[in-house]
Amino acid sequence: MNSIDSVTLEVADTTAAARFCSTALGVDPSQVRVRASEAPTTGFRGFTLSLVVSQPGNVDAIIGAALDAGATAVKPASKSLWGYGGVVRAPDGTIWKIATSGKKDTGPVTREYDELVLLLGVEDVKAGKRFYVGQGLTVGRSFGGKYVEFAGPGPVKLALYKRAALAKDAGVPADGTGSHRLVLAGAAGPFSDPDGFVWEATAPLTTTV
Repeated sequence: MNSIDSVTLEVADTTAAARFCSTALGVDPSQVRVRASEAPTTGFRGFTLSLVVSQPGNVDAIIGAALDAGATAVKPASKSLWGYGGVVRAPDGTIWKIATSGKKDTGPVTREYDELVLLLGVEDVKAGKRFYVGQGLTVGRSFGGKYVEFAGPGPVKLALYKRAALAKDAGVPADGTGSHRLVLAGAAGPFSDPDGFVWEATAPLTTTV
């Protein structure tokens, strides 16, 4: 295993969640799947999904479409030292960050994204890094016990961040209990990581009606 093939969001309303991901965010349904779940969960679920885009106009376009489709603004889009971005919470509860390192628009505004990144909030980044290296992932970038990003050819990039730091970056309290309501798929599954994130073997995509 050297990458994530897809992620599955466990939601109460699969039709609405699938429509939001594909229509509002423009996410490829082979990358982000949905399935029904009523597993108890409260507060921060310990992860965020990020769409990395090429320019600020694309950030605004995607966030605008998400809000129109029922998402709530968590952090309005704004400039920072690293670029421009904002955070929304989808109707199913998933936290999405839309961001770019670009400082200004260089072409027509679109709702296309360049990269999909899953950030897992973990208690011990170094322990998580050792675990995933043991599962066959290759480290791309690492910043001690604060952050690690894995390299790979897959459609979803995986990174680990301290849970409290990830919650702060997303603009939400770090407290949360119950299910992550998230399943990762890759060739090496099934297993669970040290923070309880579940992996399954990659399965064929089924259409959500």
